[in-house]
Amino acid sequence: MEVRIIFNSEAVSEKLSTGWGFSCLVNNEILFDTGEKGEYLFNNMAALDIDIAQIKKVVISHDHWDHTGGLWKLLEQRKGLEVYACPNFSEEFKHKVRQLQGVLIESKEIMAIAKDIFLTGEIPGTYNNKDMPEQSFIVNTQNGISVITGCAHPGILNILEKVKSGFPNYQIHAVFGGFHLKNEKESIIEDIANKFQAMGVKKTGPTHCSGSIAENIFKRKYGDSFMFLKAGQGLNI
Repeated sequence: MEVRIIFNSEAVSEKLSTGWGFSCLVNNEILFDTGEKGEYLFNNMAALDIDIAQIKKVVISHDHWDHTGGLWKLLEQRKGLEVYACPNFSEEFKHKVRQLQGVLIESKEIMAIAKDIFLTGEIPGTYNNKDMPEQSFIVNTQNGISVITGCAHPGILNILEKVKSGFPNYQIHAVFGGFHLKNEKESIIEDIANKFQAMGVKKTGPTHCSGSIAENIFKRKYGDSFMFLKAGQGLNI
């Protein structure tokens, strides 16, 4: 299954907008997060020849500006688009989705949203001592389960435990996205990376809020199985 990185802090071309936030397109029809600004999202989709008419669903990992920023411009262009959110997202977010004629779907538990594509459902998390519930994206292929994270405010290991509880007999093939480790001690990140390997995770790609220390540690431990994520890249998982 193909995943295309639409927005990130680095890109494969100067034609692509970069900044704070994350967005990727799964199977050419499901958008996971939307980056920090609508103009950035639309610029990158145009540069990558992505037809927004083909996008069927949008999944928002958590209610934070750098992941929801492009959603509003997208909904202005695509009335009736399905938007998957956590039940405890802000009422402001939910109202705005409905106001722009999006179809709001709240994912409380693990749920299927397409063939071999699932969401973890809401997992409690915090940010700056405030509640920040979050969900992650799950893809099942012949290689095993791959998990895409927005910022991992609930803790990246907690997210993987939730995935393993829902798919106990599946190998975790790849985990990539924001791990939110940029302010963590190196020893803690080392322990997390070791636990990834103990869980049998084959490939990993920390980016966005993961921080350079985490990226370097995972790169060292995973070698050729480390995933570099830049806007404009395509991944087969």
